[in-house]
Amino acid sequence: MGSVLRKSKAVQQAPGPGTVRRGPAEGAQKLQEGQCRVTAESSQPFGFVQEEQIEEDEKTLKAHKEGSLRKQREMNGHTAVPHSYDYDLIVIGGGSGGLAAAKEAAKYEKKVMVLDFVTPTPLGTSWGLGGTCVNVGCIPKKLMHQAALLGQALQDSRKFGWQFPEEVKHNWMTMTESVQNYIGSLNWGYRVALREKKVTYENAYGEFVGPHTVKATNKRGVEKLYTAERFLIATGERPRYLGIPGDKEYCISSDDLFSLPYCPGKTLVVGASYVALECAGFLAGVGLDVTIMVRSILLRGFDQDIANKIGEYMEEHGINFIREFVPIKVEQIKEGTPGILKVTSKSTKGNEIIEGEYNTVLLAIGRDACTRKIGLDKVGVIINEKTGKIPVNDKEQTNVPYIYAIGDILQDKLELTPVAIQAGRLLVRRLYAGATTKCDYVNVPTTVFTPLEYGACGYSEEAAVEKFGEENIEVYHSHFWPLEWTVPSRDNNKCYAKIICNIQDSERVIGFHVLGPNAGEVTQGFAAAMKCGITKEQLDSTIGIHPVCAEIFTTLTVTKRSGENTLLSGC
Repeated sequence: MGSVLRKSKAVQQAPGPGTVRRGPAEGAQKLQEGQCRVTAESSQPFGFVQEEQIEEDEKTLKAHKEGSLRKQREMNGHTAVPHSYDYDLIVIGGGSGGLAAAKEAAKYEKKVMVLDFVTPTPLGTSWGLGGTCVNVGCIPKKLMHQAALLGQALQDSRKFGWQFPEEVKHNWMTMTESVQNYIGSLNWGYRVALREKKVTYENAYGEFVGPHTVKATNKRGVEKLYTAERFLIATGERPRYLGIPGDKEYCISSDDLFSLPYCPGKTLVVGASYVALECAGFLAGVGLDVTIMVRSILLRGFDQDIANKIGEYMEEHGINFIREFVPIKVEQIKEGTPGILKVTSKSTKGNEIIEGEYNTVLLAIGRDACTRKIGLDKVGVIINEKTGKIPVNDKEQTNVPYIYAIGDILQDKLELTPVAIQAGRLLVRRLYAGATTKCDYVNVPTTVFTPLEYGACGYSEEAAVEKFGEENIEVYHSHFWPLEWTVPSRDNNKCYAKIICNIQDSERVIGFHVLGPNAGEVTQGFAAAMKCGITKEQLDSTIGIHPVCAEIFTTLTVTKRSGENTLLSGC
C-alpha cells in the first residue's frame, strides 16, 4: 500500500446490493477499524460520497474469518505497516552506492534518509561519511600509490638530467596528513550535497526491528525509530581477521593503515588479495622493508597469468614473499609506534613452523559483508549463511519486496565502487522515474594498483576457457617496453598486453588485460569498445597513437597457441 493516504474525488453513486451505507459518525470510524483488522493494513482506499463511505466488505470479512486473506497477503510479502511512512526511501549505509542512490531519489522529490555509522576498528580507527572507497579504500590507496610512483620517478629523473642531493627521504606523516586533509574535504562535500538535495542524514547505526521500520542508534546510544515505504541496504564490507591470538590486539587492517599516525616500518602483509598487493606495493615504494605472506595463489578470481607476472615483478623490486604459510600467533615484544611484533606461522603443506619479527602486521585476507547485525532476520531477508552476502534478482530486489540491496554485499556480483554507484542510480530510476534499464554486471573494467598496474575487463583466460572451451578462444599477447622507461633502462619487456577473443563470434574481444603504467586510463577506453562489441579485426584496423603503451593493442599478432616469442625490440 502507498505511504500516503490519497483523497479520492467525491463521486455520486447510488446504493446497490451488498453496499454498506453508514452515517458519518458510525461509518467512517467503524468501517475503517473493521477493515484494518481484516486486511492487516492501517491505510485503506475508502471511497467517500457526501460524508458516506461505500464499501463491499462481505467477502473481505469472510476471507478474514477463514484466515485466508492474511496468509495470502503474507505470501505476497505484505505485513502490517503504519498508515503513513516517515520516508519514501531509507538508505542504510553512506558509502558511494548508498549516497548515489539517495541523491538520485531526491531528484524525483522523494523524501529520503541516509543512516551511516562506522563501527571503530579493534584499534579504534573510524572515519566520516563516504564509505570505504573514499575513506579507507580507492582514494587513499591511489594517492599513496602515487607517492610510490613519484619515488620511482625521482630515480628515473637523474637519467633525464635532473640533479639533486643523493639522499632523498620520504616523510610518512606529511603524506598521511595530506591524504587525510583531502579525504576530510570529501566527507564535508558529501554532507553539503545531501543537505542541498534535502536528504536527511543521521550518523547512526541502522537496524531493522520490524516491517518497514528501522531503529537508528547514534554514538551516544540514543535510539529513534523510522519508517519507510522502501529500504536500500548498502552497508558494504569490513576487513576480516584471522581469529588467532594477538590478531585484533596487535595487527592492523587497511581500515587503519591510511591514517596510521606513525610510519609502519618493517611490515608483514598477510594475504594475496588486491588489497594486500596494493598496500605492500606502495609501502615498499616509499622505502619500507615489506614481506607478503601468501597462503596459496595471488589475486584469486583474476587472470592467473597476469597475477603471476605481478608477483614476479614485485619480487624483482625487493618485496619478499613467504609462500604457503599462515600466521598462528602474533605477540608483542616491544611497545612503541611502531613497536616490535613476533609472528609465528605454520606451513599449509606440513607441520613446519617459522617465526619472524616485524614492526607492523597488516592483515588483508578478505572482507566480510556487514549484514549479520542489521536485523535482517527480523524482516525475513535471506542471506548466504556462509558469506553473509544477500542474493537479489536482476533488479537488486531481495526476497522481501520492499527491501533492495546494492554494492559489495550482493552475492555473486562484482565488488567495485562504480558498480555500486551505477546499480544505485539505475535502481532509483526504475523505482521513481519509470525507467527500465538494469545494471550490467558484465564487461566491467577494473584496475589493480600494484607497482606494475593491472587493468582488466571481461573474462580472465581461465574463465573464458571454462565457458567457451579452449578450442573456441584465441589469445593474442605481447610484452612491451614503455618509452618512458627506456632512458633509465629499467624493466625491459616487463609490461604485458593480452586480449581473449571468441572465435565462434567473429573473434569478438571478450577479455582485455594490460600490465603497465596508467593501466586504468588505458582500460577505461577499451572497456567502452568492448561494450560496443569490438572484434579483433576492428582492433587491427584501428590506427595506434605513437608512441604510447595502448598502441600495442592495435598491433597484436602473436597467439598463445603458436608459442611464438612475445618480446619486443625497438620502438
